Amino acid sequence: MRTADVLIIGGGVIGASVAYHLAQLGCHDILVIDRFARPGEGSTGKATGGFRCQFATEINIRLSLLAREMLMRFEEETGIDSGYRQCGYLFLAHSAQGLSALRDALQLQHRSGLPEAHEVFPGEILDLNPFIHHGGILGGSFCPTDGFIRPMNILSGYRDASERKGVKFEFGVECASFELTHNRITKVRTSRGKISVCRVVNAAGAWAGELAKAAKLEIPLLPLRRQVAVVREDHLLPETMPMTIFLEDGFHFRVRDGRVLLLKPTDVPSSFDTFVEEDWISTVQELAHRRIRSLSTASIDRSSCWAGLYEMTPDKHALLGTLEECQNFYFVNGSSGHGVMHSPALGKLLAEIIVYGSARTLNVQPLRVSRFREGLPNSTGEFL
Repeated sequence: MRTADVLIIGGGVIGASVAYHLAQLGCHDILVIDRFARPGEGSTGKATGGFRCQFATEINIRLSLLAREMLMRFEEETGIDSGYRQCGYLFLAHSAQGLSALRDALQLQHRSGLPEAHEVFPGEILDLNPFIHHGGILGGSFCPTDGFIRPMNILSGYRDASERKGVKFEFGVECASFELTHNRITKVRTSRGKISVCRVVNAAGAWAGELAKAAKLEIPLLPLRRQVAVVREDHLLPETMPMTIFLEDGFHFRVRDGRVLLLKPTDVPSSFDTFVEEDWISTVQELAHRRIRSLSTASIDRSSCWAGLYEMTPDKHALLGTLEECQNFYFVNGSSGHGVMHSPALGKLLAEIIVYGSARTLNVQPLRVSRFREGLPNSTGEFL
């Protein structure tokens, strides 16, 4: 029977980050398995690659600040460019309630170490993004150090650097069940045989809740489909345009590889379906025609549209750590759409928890897995 000191289930960007940071801390005999045939076929490869520090809770702001610091030296550490480009995030408010929420968030962001985020007024908004129709916009917020990253580059960087440190990755491997002794996982049965383990990490993304059930644990996590529409015409908007988000309904857009990507969240749990709805495409196309000058007649390339899965918790914050019932089963799940951008920080913090018993770089109490049963979820923030 094979053995692993640490078995990481899920080889996406978060699992790879955990593996890398464990190896950095001196751990050996680390094995990462993934159900998909190739790297990035889960949620990582479906991510659009936004990065922001503009959040409405302190823990998410601090996760982003830590991740940003790590992304700045990512190529030096791993040999691969993370793609981090500071093009900014521009939030637009059409209501007094939305503008008030942005102002409250800005105050918290400043207290939490993000002084460069600031309020913007209608005239300034058109300087930042002259391609939108500004009618009805009361104001907004902008952070110039927010921007874009390349999810697959980050995955490749952590995976390659981990392999150089002796970590093994295996793809096309399904986790079938766990064997527990005295509330600890001792063996994992996979599609390639059993593995004797000391510690197990749940990095299974949208499938993390199903994996927890196999260990007789319940975590409050549901998959949520996120759809992306791709404008057919190339180079209608510049690559350097900030991510622009209409706060009240969540419609947002960016440019990647010359193509405009249109997004608008829906909040209906999706099981594990990743199809793109025709009605949803029609909705975002109509919004693009009304709100973006350069897209007033743009068409959608339906063959290029895609959908991926978010892993949502009730308070839209990550789960990090263990539960009392199974202390060698570690969770790093539920980032609720922020997994790629927070993956450097979450991987580092979980590695510290595994090696030292607690995170040393950041206070992660707000992310403890038990907070929901304690009746102490985080505030979700009004809009952010």
